[in-house]
Amino acid sequence: MKHQLTQKFNDIYSKEARHAYFSPGRVNLIGEHIDYNGGLVMPCAITFGTYLLINPNEDNVFRFRSLNFDENPEVAVQAGYKKDGDGWYNFPLGVIEHFTKDGHQITGLDMLFFGDIPIGAGLSSSASIEVVMAYALNDLFDAGYTKLELVKIAKSVENNFIGMNCGIMDQFAVAFGEKDKAIVLNCDTLKYDIVPSNLGNYVLAIINTNKSRKLVESKYNERVEECQAALKELNKALSINYLCDIDTATFNQHKNLIADDTIRKRAQHVVEENDRVKLAAGALAANNLAGFGELMYASHDSLRDLYEVSGKELDAVVEYAKTNPNVAGARMTGAGFGGCAIALVKKDEFDSFSKELAAYYTDKIGYAPSVYQSLIGDGVGTLLATSEV
Repeated sequence: MKHQLTQKFNDIYSKEARHAYFSPGRVNLIGEHIDYNGGLVMPCAITFGTYLLINPNEDNVFRFRSLNFDENPEVAVQAGYKKDGDGWYNFPLGVIEHFTKDGHQITGLDMLFFGDIPIGAGLSSSASIEVVMAYALNDLFDAGYTKLELVKIAKSVENNFIGMNCGIMDQFAVAFGEKDKAIVLNCDTLKYDIVPSNLGNYVLAIINTNKSRKLVESKYNERVEECQAALKELNKALSINYLCDIDTATFNQHKNLIADDTIRKRAQHVVEENDRVKLAAGALAANNLAGFGELMYASHDSLRDLYEVSGKELDAVVEYAKTNPNVAGARMTGAGFGGCAIALVKKDEFDSFSKELAAYYTDKIGYAPSVYQSLIGDGVGTLLATSEV
């Protein structure tokens, strides 16, 4: 489909697309529900993502078109914009609103979006749309933002325009990703290290449970609030800005300050997961995929038992992975409540892994998952010619 985008744009707008951009999705290799707790995460960009073909127009209207959705709204250029229901176009509209509030004169645009990221699977389709839109506006209108500033704009749109209390990891990963490398990002300072990701004879399997979830309607925001409650209790004896400012040993010394058992479990996951990221970075740098895989399994167990954001679908994937000797490790990825899991699978055994997992999952859940093989790809950028789409 993506190779037909240029023709699709021509069919819709009766003109050639003059500008084209791409922003990837992301998976988080380890470090889940850490981004809004000021700790370390290890995401990477994937080779699925969002394509945007775009032309300025002289009609003072924003025309939003997508090959993934039926809604095709047109919004007049004005002094300010508000979220309109739950339509997909709110993500790029929120970016336009942010640029407009910053004093940039954003004129009419004809747009065509296409994403090959499974929607609602936890691979950051929303961040991909936000970042590609911000990157395009920055380029087209010479707004002068740095890439980091574009990341912050996209996060602000998600938080304040969409109403989703996410951290900065998703937007950062899709902007700063590099081919065959993972990012170890400190979500408090935004300092990051690039870790070579030599997977050797293994590939990254992305398993979509095909149980969709909408984060705004899920318990995601509840988890954010629970972490804030835990932080408040710990600060009766400590002076920390985030849960990830302490390590596991320090948490264990002070965990009795948290009276509520559920709140304590949430904090335990966050602190221990942050420590796991540090160990995982060392394992990956040393090409210790067996050690990295064990940390993936430990991460999933914690997300299932302490943070309670997994579910029977995600658990079924990981349960099967543990029985397959060709899998180094597996875990849910993303916010949970459905969505995707990832696994490190021997390259030569990927097809048999996919078939056997599908049979196991279907028998247990009642319908099939979708299994993808992805490379670790580059972050957002300009497509130099329409032939690239």
